[in-house]
Amino acid sequence: MKGLMLGAAMGDCVHVAGVLNFLRLASAEGFRTEFLGAAKSPEEIAAAARERKADYVAVGYRLDPKAAENLFARLRASLKSQNVSPKLLFGGTPPVADAASRSGMFERVFSGKEDVDEVIAYLKGGRPEGKAVRYPDNLVDRILEKTPYPILRHHFGLPSVAATVDGIRQIALAQVLDVISLGPDQNFQESFFRPENMDRDQDGAGGVPIRSASDLQSLYAASRCGNYPLMRCYSGTQDVIRMAELLRDTIHNAWGAIPLFWYNVLDGRGPREVEQSIAESLMAIRWHAEQGIPVEVNESHHWSLRDAPDVVAVAAAYLAAYNAKKAGVRDYVSQYMLNTPPGTSASMDLGKMLAKDELIGSLVDDNFRVWRQVRAGLSSFPTDLGLAKGQLATSTLVGMNLRPHIVHVVGFCEGDHIANPEDVIESCRIARGVIRNCLDGMPDMTRDPKVQARKRELIRDAKVLLAGLAEIAGMLNKDGLPGDVNATEGAPAQYDPYTDPHVLAAAVKCGLFDAPHLAGNPAACGQVETAIVGGACLAVDPVSKKPIPETVRVEMALDKFRRMVDKMTGKMTA
Repeated sequence: MKGLMLGAAMGDCVHVAGVLNFLRLASAEGFRTEFLGAAKSPEEIAAAARERKADYVAVGYRLDPKAAENLFARLRASLKSQNVSPKLLFGGTPPVADAASRSGMFERVFSGKEDVDEVIAYLKGGRPEGKAVRYPDNLVDRILEKTPYPILRHHFGLPSVAATVDGIRQIALAQVLDVISLGPDQNFQESFFRPENMDRDQDGAGGVPIRSASDLQSLYAASRCGNYPLMRCYSGTQDVIRMAELLRDTIHNAWGAIPLFWYNVLDGRGPREVEQSIAESLMAIRWHAEQGIPVEVNESHHWSLRDAPDVVAVAAAYLAAYNAKKAGVRDYVSQYMLNTPPGTSASMDLGKMLAKDELIGSLVDDNFRVWRQVRAGLSSFPTDLGLAKGQLATSTLVGMNLRPHIVHVVGFCEGDHIANPEDVIESCRIARGVIRNCLDGMPDMTRDPKVQARKRELIRDAKVLLAGLAEIAGMLNKDGLPGDVNATEGAPAQYDPYTDPHVLAAAVKCGLFDAPHLAGNPAACGQVETAIVGGACLAVDPVSKKPIPETVRVEMALDKFRRMVDKMTGKMTA
């Protein structure tokens, strides 16, 4: 324990909410706390400090600054007469806080302008007035430093490097964001190391046009002020190891974000075939693990963004975490994108995310930690900015039920325009307000029977889907077709279909993992049809439009794969 802290509203002041909230935070940080009450005289406070042998006394006063000066003088004299000298803390309105600072008797003065981060930083380390905060420079320590509050991440990238540099500096100085997630343009992600292949007409399309290591260094340097936010960036869609090294060496990439099935011909974000990109992604994940860099496999929501059945997203979430663990990742960031596909209800959303979290949680051990990250779905934001702010607040509220370590704030303006620095700052403040209210106490939505029923249903069906991978592997190996995880450099000797790029690519080709938006893509099946039924995204029969049981859907995909194998082996023996 850090000692006893007394709290009181002093003089004629009866405003106790601030003092009580401060004591609650102090209690969470290991202090013994006691509230003396409202409208306590300086003499009563001093006497209580002596009687209880207090280490700290936190006083609040929100009335007249001149009257406060008289109260401060009386408190100083009373403490001296009682022969006690606890550390004094003050909280009040800005004018009264100025008077408290001038008195010179308080170790810390809070005016209400501070964010909760600064309050918690003081309680954790007892930082005196005027001493600079030391902000952790890595993801895990940043999370632990701020708990029970989640850290905030926001995407940011404007169509020019200069504008992005200025924006990053403005955001850092606002001290509302913990992680700036760089949003580069597609030319950077796909062709940074192959500039001759860039489409110059698309420079700045979708993000900041980073063209050199010095560009990245200047972006990072701009963040070295304010609350010194961490910085991170998505992986490349080609040359993934070289890109990982570049991001490590320039922006000190807080964590890697690498898809399993994507960034290839499947989504049109790169020229690689699915099997090749999976193999290279596993290499990139393993590289980050060897460097001690946390990893997010940004996988599951890519399926939901393409209207895949919820069960596919749940199985993909588990598969992503499983591969990260097998590759040696110690700290895994698990992102849960809400509101996706559009029409998903809050209760079905929570059931889906709880199913993902429970399956991923089964992988946790001394060598594999999971950090939950929640975010709103991009397509859920209307163009009306007032309504969009409501959506941001609502999504944050629902996401807080998942006890996140990271809240990925999506700018409320995204349905209308790319977020500028002012939009980022305002969005973060909206999220912070919701988070603060949630942590003050709210009902647990996850206990709703409908939520729990959906979670159990999805866990059951995801296991059916995942079992299909073993059947695909069996058919491949039985017929002497490629399907050996040992073909992946550095892979374990024991065969594992969950980590075999050939099996995973085959699972997409036959429709085990499928989405309506993949229709017509030669690398996928694209035959599944889905609909929002009761707030959940389900596979439905193309004719009757009735939901298809997952056992039936999986068997249909496996039948398709058997025909594919028969065709392939027939050609091979002809």
